[in-house]
Amino acid sequence: MFSFHGKPHFVVWRKKYFVLAAAVIFSTAIFAAINVPAAVSASVATRQLPIYCVERDQKVCSISFDAAWGADNTQRILDVLSKYNVKATFFVVGNWADQYPEQAKAIVDSGNELMNHSNAHDHYNSLPAEQIITDVNTCNDKIETLTGIRPTLIRCPFGEYDDHVISAIRSMGMEPIQWDVERYHTA
Repeated sequence: MFSFHGKPHFVVWRKKYFVLAAAVIFSTAIFAAINVPAAVSASVATRQLPIYCVERDQKVCSISFDAAWGADNTQRILDVLSKYNVKATFFVVGNWADQYPEQAKAIVDSGNELMNHSNAHDHYNSLPAEQIITDVNTCNDKIETLTGIRPTLIRCPFGEYDDHVISAIRSMGMEPIQWDVERYHTA
């Protein structure tokens, strides 16, 4: 009931108008329910990501290796890289550097980069930030002692990362690097 110029009036809806109004309200509710998650996710902070690739004008690629177990092929890899005048980045685990210090030195002596792949190859996603920082610093210290160069890049063990891992690494002034494969096709 509503009042129009002081006199009460009643609105009588026919069944078809009632059904139509209900359908409009229902459709609006469905639309809102579907779009609310998109609106909410748009307001959430962007996920932190490691570096996967870097835009370049030249046609180039970066080659990297992970050294975590064994060193049987290290010298052969260095020989092939040298033969073709190619430089690469070797991400090494601190424990590997402990076991194979001569190979670690040979990597740097051949003009290649030696960077961090953790100290003990733990699952960083399950570690608190303080423990990640300690692990990274331990590996950095080992590499710096062997080569005189402190790493600025890290490849997280198992390729695992989340926002807290990336934040911990960046708080140290380092950049996390992830692998990426891009294929270029020429016509």
